[in-house]
Amino acid sequence: MVALAKEAVTTSVRLGDIIYEKIVAMIVDGRFALNERLPSEAVLAEMFSASRPVVRDALERLRVDGLIVSRKGSGSYVRQRPDSSVLSMVAVGSLADIQRFFEFRAGLEAEAAELAARNWQPEDRERIMASLHGIERCLNAGMLGAVEDLALHEAIAMATGNQFHVTARQLFRPHFEIGHTVTRSLSLQRTTEQIRSVQDEHAVIVEAILARQEAEAHDAMKRHILNARARMFQGV
Repeated sequence: MVALAKEAVTTSVRLGDIIYEKIVAMIVDGRFALNERLPSEAVLAEMFSASRPVVRDALERLRVDGLIVSRKGSGSYVRQRPDSSVLSMVAVGSLADIQRFFEFRAGLEAEAAELAARNWQPEDRERIMASLHGIERCLNAGMLGAVEDLALHEAIAMATGNQFHVTARQLFRPHFEIGHTVTRSLSLQRTTEQIRSVQDEHAVIVEAILARQEAEAHDAMKRHILNARARMFQGV
């Protein structure tokens, strides 16, 4: 009975992911145009052969990602159309997983930054600063910097003094690599100011950690990860 219940929940979640991904693709290719009103929940449920609660969940996630906006008594409208390059880097079927991994990272890495602020040692400071400077060099050279970006976050995990933060990054390394590569690749297509803002976020995190400001480090890292999540869908 428990197994059947878990299977039902998993199926429901996955169907919600599929609907989310399909609507994203339809927004990107213009089938749902910018500022256009989306079909009602009932119509979408029929279109995707799903229940209205599953459709409602997918729409809520689209709202969180800033792609649609709800207008009271009027329905949901397309608020933002991501650049088509998003789908050239990420398979449609992977979008939901990547977004969910950002949600996971927001909690994990915010906690890591807080612990790093409390526990860092001189050798951690050296690693963190070397990684930050490495990103800066890549930025000045117009290079991707995904490896250097990943190294900074790994240096912060090491500075926690908690081996489970390091182990978690090792276990999920392919997921971390994909996230860093996609967001860095997309950032290179933005304005100089937008690219610089990402490094400014890194600097704020590092400053808080090295000043042993635990709450500030936690909040700065959480903002950074959620901003990275949002940047995936920046576009028109």
